[in-house]
Amino acid sequence: MSGKYDDIINLPHHVSPTRPPMSMQDRAAQFSPFAALTGYDAAIHETARLTDRKIDLGEDARAALDLKMDWLRSQLADQPTITIVYFVPDERKEGGAYRTCQGKLRQIDEAEQVLCLADGTRIPFEDVFDLRGEGIPDL
Repeated sequence: MSGKYDDIINLPHHVSPTRPPMSMQDRAAQFSPFAALTGYDAAIHETARLTDRKIDLGEDARAALDLKMDWLRSQLADQPTITIVYFVPDERKEGGAYRTCQGKLRQIDEAEQVLCLADGTRIPFEDVFDLRGEGIPDL
């Protein structure tokens, strides 16, 4: 029987004189599976990540928060230590998370509508959910 490759079938395997042979691990990597949908896993994880909705404060809660802010304005010279519960909007999707921060109140910036703490943290008034601390009226 005569085939079309009979003239080369028994030749020795070619070994390059200039390039080193590839390791078995590198050769196997050429045939390993790949991610056909680049970014799909990240998109699934992002979709599964839970966020909280921002709670709209009612009139009574907003009035109580305003009274606490007025008290803080009167005590600002003493730099009271306060605990603030506030909402942080999520950068990637709708919603966000509630965080609690504690520190000395350095300034209430009325122009920018933010609370400034001694450590440099700036919290917008509109994101404040609750204020607590020694001497703050508990309403």
